[in-house]
Amino acid sequence: MGFNLAILISGRGSNMLNIVRACKNGELSSNVATVISNNPDSDGLQKAKRSMIDVKIIDHKKFKNSSDFEKSLSNYLEKKRVNLICLAGFMKILSEDFVKKWDKKIINIHPSLLPAFKGLNPHKKAIEMKVKYSGCTVHFVDKDVDSGNIIDQDIVKVSKYDDEGSLQKKILMKEHKLYINVLKKMEIE
Repeated sequence: MGFNLAILISGRGSNMLNIVRACKNGELSSNVATVISNNPDSDGLQKAKRSMIDVKIIDHKKFKNSSDFEKSLSNYLEKKRVNLICLAGFMKILSEDFVKKWDKKIINIHPSLLPAFKGLNPHKKAIEMKVKYSGCTVHFVDKDVDSGNIIDQDIVKVSKYDDEGSLQKKILMKEHKLYINVLKKMEIE
């Protein structure tokens, strides 16, 4: 049984587009009900529109506070009957209240092997620390940044020739596969 998904983005939307394609081609039995961005200039919005997906901009800068932004977000998610939220490059921290309201219904992908390199610039941190392996993690979202229960991970070998950009590309390829595999597993659970 599939989900009625909302995908939240702030930027390019490559993971979003990957999920949309997997739903459209039948690889996943879920449906993408909406793509929501807090950034009106997100490149991913045009990609979602071209894929004939409902798109909604909820610009957090237009609200007095995070609470009002999250109320608007929640109302729209409820209106679209969403039962799983996929964060895909969504660069806004959600409050404890929002996470509680959507408990175990928000997942995120992060480009590191959590708990290593939480937050921003994980590729840079991995290169600076000269790690031999990095990767990506899909996890449930909780009140702290990148700290929710880990659902699954995939590993990438870091070469001595890698820089931030090359490592990011290698990890992104793994992210695309991992996110779909996690959603497939969740659909049958």
